[in-house]
Amino acid sequence: MTLQSKEDVTALILSAKRQTGMTWEEIAGKIGMSPVWTHSACMGMNAMPKEKAEALVRTLGLPQEATLLLEESPTKIWEQAIPTDPCIYRLYEIVGVYGPTIKALIHEKFGDGIMSAIDFDMSVTRVENPKGDRVKIEMSGKYLGYNSW
Repeated sequence: MTLQSKEDVTALILSAKRQTGMTWEEIAGKIGMSPVWTHSACMGMNAMPKEKAEALVRTLGLPQEATLLLEESPTKIWEQAIPTDPCIYRLYEIVGVYGPTIKALIHEKFGDGIMSAIDFDMSVTRVENPKGDRVKIEMSGKYLGYNSW
């Protein structure tokens, strides 16, 4: 198979992940990155530094040509205006309901600006709870103030 796109590499990664039975946590540990970033990069949404791409190719037994595609800068395109997957839709709903609140609190605490999604990290953890386990998502992004000129 000749690899021509990030999508081709993503399909190979998902196949190799199924075959190896590895979790995203395990794959991330093998390449020295977080599971969130690793998954996003494997889905084609981030460019991998050369050494991380090479480590992933070794870890999953991918063809060497996958390395160059993993290193390419992505074109980030969302194909749906409103996601239909229930898990993704709930995150969309959270931003729809709480986005203006988050924005107002950022502006109140920092001033007129945004939270970077470039200088950014995120973790997803499971929190045990007697009423039913909870999903904890923590995001941390650099504050970027708008310039006035």
